[in-house]
Amino acid sequence: MAGEPVAPERFAAALQAAGYDFFTGVPCSLVSGLIAVLEGSPEVQYYPETREDAAVGLACGAWMAGKRPVVVMQNSGLGVCINALTSMTMMYRTPCLLLITWRGYGGNDAPEHIIMGDVCARLLDTIGVPFRAPEPATLSDDLDWATRFQEEHHMPVALLLRAGVTR
Repeated sequence: MAGEPVAPERFAAALQAAGYDFFTGVPCSLVSGLIAVLEGSPEVQYYPETREDAAVGLACGAWMAGKRPVVVMQNSGLGVCINALTSMTMMYRTPCLLLITWRGYGGNDAPEHIIMGDVCARLLDTIGVPFRAPEPATLSDDLDWATRFQEEHHMPVALLLRAGVTR
C-alpha cells in the first residue's frame, strides 16, 4: 500500500468537514483508532452497535432526522446487513456512508476472513452499492466522491478500507 496510513484524528476531521455528523457501527481493529477518536469527541455522536443491520437501521433513522450518517463495519458485517441495505436504505433512498474494513483482502488475514475478503467487492456490485477502495493518498478524494454520490443519488455508498489505509 502506497503512502503512510492516515491518522485517525485526520480521518475523523475529514468526515466531519464533509458534513457527517452521526456515527454508528460494529468495531474492527483496522479502524480502532478512528472509533476511539469518534467516541472521545464531544462534537460527534457515535453509537456502538452489536449488529451491522441494526447500525444500518440507526443510520436510516438518523438520515430521516436530518443527520448525515456513517456506518462502520467489517466486511463480515456486510453479509449480516445485506437485507437491511437492500430493503431499507436502497428501497427508501436513505444515503449513508459505509466504512467497511476489507478483512481478507488479497488472501492475507486470519482464515475466517479469506472468503469474505474474496467476495466483498462482488457482493457490493451485486446489490448495487458503489464503492471505492482508497489508498492513504486518495482517501480524501474518495471521501469527496462518496459524499457527492450520496448527495446526487440518495443512496448508500461504501469505502472499502484495507489494512494500512488508516491507523
